[in-house]
Amino acid sequence: MSALSWNWESLAILRFLVGVAIGSEWATGASIVAELWPDHARGKGGGLMQCGAGLGAILASVVWLLIGGTGPNAWRLPALMIFWIRQRIPESPEWERSNERRSEARDLKRRGTALSGEHAALTRFTLVDLFADRTVRRPLIGSLLMMLSVTLAFWGVGTFIPTYVGSVAAKAHLPAAQWAGLAGLVTGVFGTLGFVSLGFLADAFGRKPIAMLFYLMCLILTPVVYLWVANIYALLFWVAVFGFFTLGIWAWAPIWLPELFPTRMRSTAIGFCFNAPRLIACIGPLIAGSLIVALGGYGPAATIIGSFFILGFVVAMFLPETNGRSLPGPVEELSMSAREAGSALRV
Repeated sequence: MSALSWNWESLAILRFLVGVAIGSEWATGASIVAELWPDHARGKGGGLMQCGAGLGAILASVVWLLIGGTGPNAWRLPALMIFWIRQRIPESPEWERSNERRSEARDLKRRGTALSGEHAALTRFTLVDLFADRTVRRPLIGSLLMMLSVTLAFWGVGTFIPTYVGSVAAKAHLPAAQWAGLAGLVTGVFGTLGFVSLGFLADAFGRKPIAMLFYLMCLILTPVVYLWVANIYALLFWVAVFGFFTLGIWAWAPIWLPELFPTRMRSTAIGFCFNAPRLIACIGPLIAGSLIVALGGYGPAATIIGSFFILGFVVAMFLPETNGRSLPGPVEELSMSAREAGSALRV
C-alpha cells in the first residue's frame, strides 16, 4: 500500500503500519524458531531466520539497480507477502505444553482455588507477568538496553550508507544513484553472511563473546567507513565489511533473547525488547541528519551516533551465557500440579 501513498504524511502512516507488522512477526518467528530447533544448533536456526532480512535487502537493491533510473516514481513498486508460509509452520511442543498448563491454572482459578507462585503467574496478563517476575527483570532490562544500543546506532549510521557512498561517487564524477544502489547491494549480501555467521559462531564459542565481538567491530568500523576511507573502490570494500557486522549483529537477538525467558512469556518478552527500543530509536536518523548538517558532513555525525554501540558491548557482559542450554520451559516445577491442586480443593 505504501506504493499508493500520495504525500509524505500518508507514506509515514503506512510505513508505521509496516513497522508494527514487522515487530509482531519477528517476535513470533524468533520464538517459534528457538522452540523448534535443537539446543546444540539453536544459534544456527536464529541466524538463518534473521538472514531473511538480508535476502530482502539484496532483492530490493537488485530491483533498484534495474529500475532506479527510470524516473521519480520508480520507488512505487508494490511488495507482496506470502501468507501460506504461516499456515505450514506448526506450533512448538514447548508452547503447546505451556498453553496446556496455563489452561489448567485458569481452570483452577475459575473453580475458586487461591493460586500462588507459578499458578498465579500463568493466569496473569503476560505483559504484567513480565514485570512482576523478579527472575526475568534483570535479563529483561539488559536485553532492552542491548537492543536500544544496536537499534539507535544502526538506524543512525547504517541507513546512511547508500546516500554517503553516492555522495562520494558524485565527487569522483561517477553516477551517484548507481553507486548508492551498489552499496546497498553489497551491504545486503555481506550482512546476510553476517547473520548466518553470527549464528554458527555463537553455537561454537558462546552467545556473550560473539555478541561483544560484533558490537566492538561495529564501533570500530563506523569511523573507518565514514572518516578514514576516501577512495570510492576502497570504500566499497569497507562497506562490505561494515555490512557484515552492522547487519549481522541483529542476529544476536533471535538467538540469545529466546533463551533468557520462559515459554509462558517468551514471545511477549522478546517482542517488548525488540520493539520498545524501536519507538525510541526512530529519532536516530533525525538526529543523525541534523548532526550531518550541523557538523558539515557524514563522518563526525556517524561517529557520534555510532558510539552507542558501546552500550551494547558493556551490557552484554552482564547477561548470562546460555549456549547449549535447554530453553527455560513452560513451567517445569510447580508447587503442586494442577491435578493435585484440584484434588486438594475437592477434599
